Amino acid sequence: MPFVRKTILAATLVSATALSPLAASAETITGALAKAYQYNSQLNAARAGVRVTDEGVAIAKSGWRPTVTGSSSIDYTSTRIKGTTQNLTTGSFGIQINQTLFDGFQTKNNVAAAESQVKASVESLRNTEENILFNAASAYMDVIRDRQVAALTEQNLQFLTEQARAARSRFEVGEGTRTDVAQADASRATAVAQLSAARATALASAATYHQIVGDEPGKLKAASPLAKLLPGNLDSALAVASAEHPAILSTQHLVDAAAFSVKSSEGALLPQVTASAGISDNYSHSSPASSSRPNGSSTSANIGATLTIPIYSGGRTSAIVRRDKESLSEARIQVDVSRDQVRQAVVSAWTQYVAARESVDANRQVIDAAQLALNGVIEERNVGQRTTLDVLNAQNAVITAKINQASSERDVVVASYAILSAMGHLSVDRLGLAVTKYRPEEHYNAVKDKWYGLRTPDGR
Repeated sequence: MPFVRKTILAATLVSATALSPLAASAETITGALAKAYQYNSQLNAARAGVRVTDEGVAIAKSGWRPTVTGSSSIDYTSTRIKGTTQNLTTGSFGIQINQTLFDGFQTKNNVAAAESQVKASVESLRNTEENILFNAASAYMDVIRDRQVAALTEQNLQFLTEQARAARSRFEVGEGTRTDVAQADASRATAVAQLSAARATALASAATYHQIVGDEPGKLKAASPLAKLLPGNLDSALAVASAEHPAILSTQHLVDAAAFSVKSSEGALLPQVTASAGISDNYSHSSPASSSRPNGSSTSANIGATLTIPIYSGGRTSAIVRRDKESLSEARIQVDVSRDQVRQAVVSAWTQYVAARESVDANRQVIDAAQLALNGVIEERNVGQRTTLDVLNAQNAVITAKINQASSERDVVVASYAILSAMGHLSVDRLGLAVTKYRPEEHYNAVKDKWYGLRTPDGR
């Protein structure tokens, strides 16, 4: 008996620690999603990746701009001939400007490809945002469910502890058997192990929540499914997903980028025209002075144009063209892959949502019936018409039904978020999250036409 009381006390203390709120006010699911949108490291890394892609446009546009190089050299020579030392100092300083006039439309197509890459990366970022928001919603509901399961398992342990005590008391007064006591003790020991496992699962869910949301889960409010944001039927959801899902849009932009890359590589087979201009100053000083190399300086300037006609490059250019055409073919196939994946995700989420809703309704009836049966079995056991094992089985049915109900309620909410995510509609705007929306176009507009500057738009 002292062992039983100590175990119950320890279990109560651990449960109170695990389930106590960590914040003054309860967290809502929209608040958790807002935190994930701001602080999730995977999402912030994806945003940084888009900013990297933005610079590709500025790099491509550099092909239209001149290149300016400066050069300088100085040389000192000392020569000894027949006892006479001849010292000669020469120097050259100049600047050269080169401008491409025609490059077979390579720069034009490179810029178009880079812009398509940016569009693809923006859609990919939007897809990542939706995945993170869905993961945050799933983690939120996992914590609620696992805490409920831990609480129910603790209640079950308390009930079984009382049943074990009652079985022992009845045995001591001759109203029960050793079998009743052994069955009650075995059920109670199983409940102790189940409670330990439930608490471990709840802690693991809290760790996942912290990883995604960036904060410890405090007291979490129950969440409702996003029924008002869902379409009326599966066909409507599929139509929206096919037209608007960012994963599909991203692959379509990658097809455009690959097509422009093919045109750019084919441009290497066309003539190239460049213009150049330069000015240089040459200095010479001889000691002693020589009539063959007078001291002084001279200035020269040059301007000209160069026409380059490619004839044969060892097969390299042809191989690049073929490679880029295969990349284009792969990109087109990838669009079909994305469509198939999105369709599968929509159908799976929709069927899970329907099944979970039906399961919630069914489990409510199961809980009511199981609780009524448990009360009846206890009364019948008290008058000798039922055994302790009957009571334990009835209690197990009640706890199982309640745990199933907690899982079904979680599944309904998560499936509703999964449908929106699979449709491409799980966004900050549609959810109404109280957070400043990240706008990738601001960085793009700041860097796409920059001619110079080492600092990033945020000052780094």
